[in-house]
Amino acid sequence: MTQEQLPTFLAIISPQVLSLLMNDKDISEQEAMQIFYNSELYATLEQEESKLWHLSANALYILLAEELLTGKITYYDEL
Repeated sequence: MTQEQLPTFLAIISPQVLSLLMNDKDISEQEAMQIFYNSELYATLEQEESKLWHLSANALYILLAEELLTGKITYYDEL
């Protein structure tokens, strides 16, 4: 994937991650958007070289949940 293709990917995957966050935390879409788009995970996801674009919405949500719980993310090579 190129940096130019990344916005298209984010437009597809972000609503899926937001839905998982809303359902898990029982929060509004606006609250979920604020949390997700201000997260370290999203900042890293915006960088093509992070290669996080190959992860599923569920895998990304697991990383986001870890960030929300602990304040940090553990990136595993096997993800």
